[in-house]
Amino acid sequence: MSDPAPGPATFPAAIAARLRREILTGALPPGSPVKERDHAERLGVSRTPLREAVRILAKEGLVTLRPLRSPLVADPTRDEALDEVAVLRQLELFGGELACRNATAEEIAVIARLSETVERDHAGGDPVEVFDLDMQMHRLIVAAGHNAALARTHGEYLARLWRIRFMSARQRTDADRVLADHRGMVAALAARDTGAMRRHMESHLDALVRNVERHFAEGGA
Repeated sequence: MSDPAPGPATFPAAIAARLRREILTGALPPGSPVKERDHAERLGVSRTPLREAVRILAKEGLVTLRPLRSPLVADPTRDEALDEVAVLRQLELFGGELACRNATAEEIAVIARLSETVERDHAGGDPVEVFDLDMQMHRLIVAAGHNAALARTHGEYLARLWRIRFMSARQRTDADRVLADHRGMVAALAARDTGAMRRHMESHLDALVRNVERHFAEGGA
């Protein structure tokens, strides 16, 4: 599985990827302790790289660090999640506008290929890997705006919402509309049409809010 935070393929990053998958799929449920010794033994690794992997996950908002106690798998409330989604919405809308103005032809082509891959694999592919590609597409759209501060802040919020976005996406019944939004965003980028990009991104992000609300209404965490 690809790592949501770009960076070198280090051993701690590989351990973080394994734990991230377990958190996303619920094998490590929200609120559960991440006991250093137990997980090091289970994964067959030493405690030092495991500790570094947990720090990576803490930066992504998937794990909550506690002084002198085992970290916990993050368990955000509905209001906390929706507050962060509200910020993410504004970041992505601004990022989409900048991308329409500043993206290179090569960047647009890469985003288009990602959209096609997500559409091809969404029904039968590995759910976590397809989700990673979906989120990579969102990162690349914002990055194509060529505003480093925006891309950095967007990456932080995207990472913090990683699990709740994945879990809520598993419950959605609007896959056709979501994929249509992807196609619309790619077309808007190619046409440099900021108005169309905003409409498709708003549709996409409104669906995210509905899915997160439904997730918590149905007792999710």
